[in-house]
Amino acid sequence: MSKVKITVLKVADPDEFLDEYPVEKLDWMVKCPYYTEGQEFIIEKGMPEGFCESAWRTIYTSVDVLKNGGNFPYFKEKGISITCCNDGLRPVAFKVERIEE
Repeated sequence: MSKVKITVLKVADPDEFLDEYPVEKLDWMVKCPYYTEGQEFIIEKGMPEGFCESAWRTIYTSVDVLKNGGNFPYFKEKGISITCCNDGLRPVAFKVERIEE
């Protein structure tokens, strides 16, 4: 099994898009507090400490495929995936990549 690196690519600010949609902005609708852009996690087994459980459940398929040597046919580069959490009001985009040793 390979190690996998997760890099936070983008932490969206709800203010960038909520004004365009019929959603009342509530106090908790701020940038996700778990991540900062450029933050990295190395995965050997299981969810890293401090990782959002909801985001982990969403991106785990990519992590699992890459850890086990698989690839995604819609990415030119082998061993990577770009994915995001399922929080539509304050999404976070991640790059997941296999670390070859």
